[in-house]
Amino acid sequence: MTKSLSKPIDDIIENFALLDEWDDRYRYVIELGRKLAPLPDGQRTNANKVPGCVSQVWLATTIEQRGGRPLVSFSGDSDAHIVRGLVAILIAALSGRPAAEIVSDDPLALFDRLGLGQHLTPQRSNGFRSMVTRMRADATAALAEAV
Repeated sequence: MTKSLSKPIDDIIENFALLDEWDDRYRYVIELGRKLAPLPDGQRTNANKVPGCVSQVWLATTIEQRGGRPLVSFSGDSDAHIVRGLVAILIAALSGRPAAEIVSDDPLALFDRLGLGQHLTPQRSNGFRSMVTRMRADATAALAEAV
């Protein structure tokens, strides 16, 4: 991650470090998903659906111009508890940040740092990558529109 980690992701990283057992981390990821604000039905559209995920995942993107640069915020949801937690982790890591940072950041390194890649199924790992791809694509589009 870049030097400008947001506070929510710092808390998540700290909490992961305190949990020694994977079962505890797994429960924590599910708890993060439970705390995620539900996505309004109006945003559960095909346009917001993330392809490449076994579970249903929706990501809604909001772009705000601040100081001449786009800030990108995300909201999201999933029909699977663990995936909803992964959505919460990505939102904590990337939402509310400048588009250029989102594009240059490496959330997959965070995924590995938290040990998620070692303990989740390949389908869940691929879904995480699909969400990252979607978030980066939205940030890239925000940069293109800002020019």
